[in-house]
Amino acid sequence: MPAIEVHNLNKQYDSIAAVSDLSFAVPSGSVCGLLGGNGAGKTTTLSLLLGLLTPSSGGIRILGEDMLAHRYRVLGRMNFSSPYVDLPQRLTVAENLSVYAHLYGVHGVRARIAELAEALHITAYLRRAYGTLSAGQRTRVALAKALLNAPEVLLLDEPTASLDPDSADRIRSYLMEYQRESGATILLASHNMPEVERICDDVLMLRQGRLVDRGTPAALLERYGRATLEAVFLDIARYSEGVE
Repeated sequence: MPAIEVHNLNKQYDSIAAVSDLSFAVPSGSVCGLLGGNGAGKTTTLSLLLGLLTPSSGGIRILGEDMLAHRYRVLGRMNFSSPYVDLPQRLTVAENLSVYAHLYGVHGVRARIAELAEALHITAYLRRAYGTLSAGQRTRVALAKALLNAPEVLLLDEPTASLDPDSADRIRSYLMEYQRESGATILLASHNMPEVERICDDVLMLRQGRLVDRGTPAALLERYGRATLEAVFLDIARYSEGVE
């Protein structure tokens, strides 16, 4: 059973189609990249999967459940991270993580926070107010928040945004290790093409809210005759009508 199934999904804002007739499935235990230029519909798609937005039409199933009818059955088995969603500014990092851990029903909260803080190199920030952190530090805290409940489905929007190359590499390595050990399914939106090539089993290419191509990174490179996924991305974003 696919971990994520999307059927004929549409999200309309007046005359603007943010997502249009989108259908795809993400196999359980895989890492799938969601790529597209600004305004392609990536963040809208993730928001629809989470239930933060209601689709104009279409269906979504996650872990076998209809998200429009029974999303609360699976929300505790999911999580997400986005650099565009802030945590409460005045709470310390530890307080923020503790609040969310209790909301997610995590057992052994202190031990879980300590484990993630060490793995994501945020131990030194635990007693600092979240609002005093840099953008890169906030990115790592947001990822820790997303991993508190050891989710079976992890939705990531720009998971290494604002990170220096060393920190970004450590985060990618940790995500790959987490996925291997847990068997989780990860869907990530990213503009970092080397990152996608490194960690994704499959790639979905969006343009103007539509799915225009998909395949493994290697298959897309061969199909478009390009040496890098960035070159494929530019072809699709600027010129190509997609390959059926």
